[in-house]
Amino acid sequence: MEATVTTATEGKVWGGGNEPLKASYGKMMMWFFIVSDALTFSGFLAAYGFSRFKFIESWPIADEVFTHFPFLHGVDAPMYYVALMTFILIFSSVTMVLAVDAGHQLKRTKVAWYMLLTIIGGAIFLGSQAWEWKNFIAGEYGAVETRGGRILQFVNSETGKQIALHDFAAPTGEGKQHINANGYAAEKEGEAVYTVKDIVDGFTANSNIVIRTETLNEEGHKTILSREESAEKLKSAVLVVEGANLERNEYGNRLFADFFFFITGFHGFHVFSGVVINLIIFFNVILGTYEKRKSYEMVEKVGLYWHFVDLVWVFVFTFFYLV
Repeated sequence: MEATVTTATEGKVWGGGNEPLKASYGKMMMWFFIVSDALTFSGFLAAYGFSRFKFIESWPIADEVFTHFPFLHGVDAPMYYVALMTFILIFSSVTMVLAVDAGHQLKRTKVAWYMLLTIIGGAIFLGSQAWEWKNFIAGEYGAVETRGGRILQFVNSETGKQIALHDFAAPTGEGKQHINANGYAAEKEGEAVYTVKDIVDGFTANSNIVIRTETLNEEGHKTILSREESAEKLKSAVLVVEGANLERNEYGNRLFADFFFFITGFHGFHVFSGVVINLIIFFNVILGTYEKRKSYEMVEKVGLYWHFVDLVWVFVFTFFYLV
């Protein structure tokens, strides 16, 4: 029995032409980029999830970290501003959809307006993220770090609420602290900051202050020590920590700050890139570039990227703030 061979020409095995799956080359390449970038973010978030569950007992609680809201100083508003940021970014995705739809109808004015709203939404999100970083870096309450790298926070024993260092201690030391080769606090010339002795003196003078460790109890709350246990624990303090950086942070496990800066910063770079690209396309729309081509496919391609950036933030928001 002889085999029958059908040539590509006779059987028309390939019929995609220049637009396989009815998608242009540019759109296909955008999809390839989105898939590869999605894998990158997936790896970062998987590493975050692994680290979090490995150190679950000392991982900071998001509701106690992200409590700021612009112009509402001293008001406890956990996650409110982060939720607002998320809404703004998602809404900008809606305006991008409207811009793409208007492009299909060749309505240049509508495309320009909707793209402008998208750009404004992205810019507001970036500004909000910068504001959030500023507060995260500066800190609000302060804490002390032990020789083992554990963070000790201070709470009012009567109310159970966390209190700031300036509520009970006075900065008497000159110089900025850093860790020397032996792991102890040393001083540099500079502005006055809190030293461990300042914190110990303030703690001793205020009998209503106790220590809260970063370890979570069975109820999922940080463990609050008794007055006697607090005094004993404070003996192991070697450094005063205010705010957060890549080495340590007042909120708890130092890996939390590392992942926060890296992943939200990486996503912020994507948003910034999207805003810049949207601006370029926006000016091209105003100049009538796509009107002359009778095609607004460039708006659609940048729209795919923008929707991807918004979708990634939903996962980042879930991993960092909700779970």
